[in-house]
Amino acid sequence: MSGAALGIEIIFVFFLALFILHRYGDFKKQHRLVIIATLLAWYLCFLIVFILPLDVSTTIYNRCKLAVNSSPSESSSSSNNIINGSYPTSAPRKHKCFKPWSYIPNGIMPIFWRVVYWTSQFLTWILLPFMQSYARSGGFSITGKIKTALIENAIYYGTYLLIFGAFLIYVAVNPNFNLQWNQLQTIGIAAANTWGLFLLVLLLGYGLVEIPRSHWNGAKKGYLLMKTYFKVAKLMTEKADAEENLEDIMEEVRKVNEGIKYNHPLRKCVDTILKKCPTEYQERMGRNMDDYEDFDDRQNNYPSEKSLVKLHKQVIYSVQRHRRTQVQWRILLEQAFYLEDVAKNETSTTRQFVHTFQFQEPENRITRYFYTPAVEWYWECLLRPWFYRILAIVLATFSVIVVWSECTFFSTEPVLSLFAVFIQLAERTYNYIYIEMACFLTIFFLSICVYSTVFRIRVFNYYYLASHHQTDAYSLLFSGMLFCRLTPPLCLNFLGLTHMDSSISHKNTQATAYTSIMGSMRVLSFIADGFYIYYPMLVVILCIATYFSLGTRCLNLLGFQQFMGDNEMTSDFIDEGKELIRREKRKRQRQEEGENRRREWKERYGNSREDSTRNRNVHPDQNESSFSETSASRPVSKYTRSNGRTERDRIELLQDAEPLDFNADSVGDDPLDHPLDSGRYQPGGRYLSMSRSRIFDDV
Repeated sequence: MSGAALGIEIIFVFFLALFILHRYGDFKKQHRLVIIATLLAWYLCFLIVFILPLDVSTTIYNRCKLAVNSSPSESSSSSNNIINGSYPTSAPRKHKCFKPWSYIPNGIMPIFWRVVYWTSQFLTWILLPFMQSYARSGGFSITGKIKTALIENAIYYGTYLLIFGAFLIYVAVNPNFNLQWNQLQTIGIAAANTWGLFLLVLLLGYGLVEIPRSHWNGAKKGYLLMKTYFKVAKLMTEKADAEENLEDIMEEVRKVNEGIKYNHPLRKCVDTILKKCPTEYQERMGRNMDDYEDFDDRQNNYPSEKSLVKLHKQVIYSVQRHRRTQVQWRILLEQAFYLEDVAKNETSTTRQFVHTFQFQEPENRITRYFYTPAVEWYWECLLRPWFYRILAIVLATFSVIVVWSECTFFSTEPVLSLFAVFIQLAERTYNYIYIEMACFLTIFFLSICVYSTVFRIRVFNYYYLASHHQTDAYSLLFSGMLFCRLTPPLCLNFLGLTHMDSSISHKNTQATAYTSIMGSMRVLSFIADGFYIYYPMLVVILCIATYFSLGTRCLNLLGFQQFMGDNEMTSDFIDEGKELIRREKRKRQRQEEGENRRREWKERYGNSREDSTRNRNVHPDQNESSFSETSASRPVSKYTRSNGRTERDRIELLQDAEPLDFNADSVGDDPLDHPLDSGRYQPGGRYLSMSRSRIFDDV
């Protein structure tokens, strides 16, 4: 098994990162370089989390071998020193070092960590920021995009150069330090970790409280339904804004398209912009385009290339936002329908889960065979709430242990950090499986608290990780940057909690391979003995602030609507969302009834209609006499239509006729199936859509 565990985890982590990225990114539409860069950043960060427990178990085994192979006198004295932190005194020296099942040979882990760490740092500080600006640029050429990216990153890089320069000046002025390459490298690592630790504590304080609370609230069906209503109302406002913003941008594109003709030097730029527009708008603009006018040299009437670059950037952003809101709207509606079905089925006496719509039922035969309506009812109405409550209690226990250990991990005599106590107890019996599981669960929980907060953060519409392949390139690259900056200080914090870092335990023991690559933080004493030890204690204040929802209340005061049960604005949004769901459900029911009637009609009259249509199309001369015989009793025009309409279309049109419902709302119409067909072109060149009238449907 030498090195086999390392190889298995490397392969497993790759597919894990690929799976998560596929959920958020769009492999078909987004650029391959963006996908590869983001995948590499996520993959390297996940590797650190999964491989570090193997490094810990290997380090414990190497410490044991070092103690056994030393001289008897040195072994006795060194063992007493090491035993205080790790090793027992009663066991004999022979046959007490057991090789772990996941042992990694010497020399592999330092090379592995060096490649992983410095590659991730190159991505987060150099490549990803450049690609981020390049992807968001509206330039029409590679040279133009590169120039824009360099200009935007000049200020970005300058800020961090100032921070690094401050550390460099401190070490150069201090007479106790001889500035060497290894120390210079450590200063760079310390600067990066200081920035990462500052952000890490903020995200960790939020995740430690919000993750257990979200699972506890997940057991409350009424709470989830009210929150979904709130999201529906809020998303409806965002969707209407996205539609209007897209229409305004398309109006500007139309004017540019009609003003710049085929022989203008900037026509290629306009064609590039048109390719980024939705297909419906491209067709409408093409019909109103006259490419045969002669080019006029009046340059003042034409936009500049700089304005076209700005318009190109706006088109990319507006189209992506519009597409995202349409997909999220459809998914949120299905979630609301399902939660309403759960609320209705809770009082069912048959204990069979009944769906309102057919599309909510599982389509896979295997899933339908095992996940029967009875199993679904017991899971959704009985077992799932209790499962979420138990999971919330377990997660809350982990959070309390993390908070306690963050405040006491610097104490080595006595050892107060619970994670350090667990690792030292397992180390005395050399239970490597327990050591690796304890280390993995600890660092995995810490990473979940931090990474989940990264996925939940939304900075207006510039950074937003949206599932179902709706995340843009800018947000994907930005998430890769955050992961690469947060993971190294997260792992150092984990090693400090378990007292595996010699700078924390203050013991002269063999360090892990990861710590040897990261360097000793004692080069900068005011950071190693001050910031790294006392700053994590602020997680207590952040947890208290998150528990009382101080951030949510501040956002509400600033005008950003957040879900709060005791707020009047929240109640208004819930009522609005409930009304939107009711109207959308009525529309879906009419559509489903129409499809059922159409299906029944095809099953009953499908063969006869196909025969009659085949006879009319294939043998027109034979049917001509029959037409003339019946002309006295039936209108001739009914059978002699010269256009492409068949009688099947006429029958289906009459079949779908339904009585008018003046209470029906058009909020959820066309955008779900045809999100861009709601616009209409006016003679003045203005695109109008029903989204403007949807806002005032209740007036």
